[in-house]
Amino acid sequence: MRRPTISDLARASGVSVATVDRVLNGRHRVREETARRVYDAAESIGYHALGLIRQRVFEDLPQYKLAFLLQKPMQSFYQNFAREIETAARGVATARIQTQIDFPAASTPAAITEKIKALAARSHAIALVGPDYPAVAAAIEELKEKGVPVFSLLSDFAAGVREGYIGLDNSKVGRTAAWAIAKTAPHPGKVACFVGSHRFHGHELREMGFRSYLRENAPEFEVVETLINLETSEITHEATLTLLQKHPDLVGLYVCGGGMEGAISAIREEGLVGKIVLIVNELTPESKAGLADNVVTMAISTPLPALCKEMMTLMTTAVENGEAAVPGQTFLPLEIYISENI
Repeated sequence: MRRPTISDLARASGVSVATVDRVLNGRHRVREETARRVYDAAESIGYHALGLIRQRVFEDLPQYKLAFLLQKPMQSFYQNFAREIETAARGVATARIQTQIDFPAASTPAAITEKIKALAARSHAIALVGPDYPAVAAAIEELKEKGVPVFSLLSDFAAGVREGYIGLDNSKVGRTAAWAIAKTAPHPGKVACFVGSHRFHGHELREMGFRSYLRENAPEFEVVETLINLETSEITHEATLTLLQKHPDLVGLYVCGGGMEGAISAIREEGLVGKIVLIVNELTPESKAGLADNVVTMAISTPLPALCKEMMTLMTTAVENGEAAVPGQTFLPLEIYISENI
């Protein structure tokens, strides 16, 4: 393939060659919006002077290092989450954002706190998905004293210590899942719920919302004991098969965290497609395929682009203005997917 020229870059960015030249050489000031458009186009076509354009566009902006600690690096949801973080960072117009995205070796307090401290040593602010352990809260309190703001993502923790929470209203998510089962199940019966861990506050809230809706509005459905799947497909698969054998009158299943692949494969294996209402968490290639062949009834999803954009705003504001007077909560609207709108 030939190397993109300045004319190619002008065409891709929708501006004149003269405007691209001004961006490249900095002879005359170009509007920030226009310069960013040229930069985005240069990145998309692989223009050889991308580094120079980046320098011209961002040279007068403050530079912030933001760290992100996610979970389950092999899961498609978290892989997509990481990509959306990078995209949102590039879209910040008021600062140059350098991101560092990492994953703990395990969901244990020791592994998480070790990563938090390592990231904090070279970052202005941190956002993470994690369980609510006292050791994690203590580590975050130490960072707060050092002036490093920490945000909880998807599942809240360290309430009163962390700078803010960004994610869905998890109680409403659980109630929505219960509503879907109550409205779409062929008849009343037993329903079950999987949580990744009771240490994930978001999972606890989803389970509580799930149970409370059925208790208040559909008491003819019986919720069996909640199962823990550690957000792994293998455990979910085996537990679902056991559940189906133990409760042949099961009519609904809600996987409120990761591991949905196991439930999807178990229902397929048992030939129960269309007979069990399966509600899952997040729209991924796996849940999308499940929706397409009617194994999955509904996927309740987080709007990751909106979450990451809001996250960048809150983190840069915290770095610039310091600790907020009151730790905040930012609830995003949940997204609902069924077979007809994937």
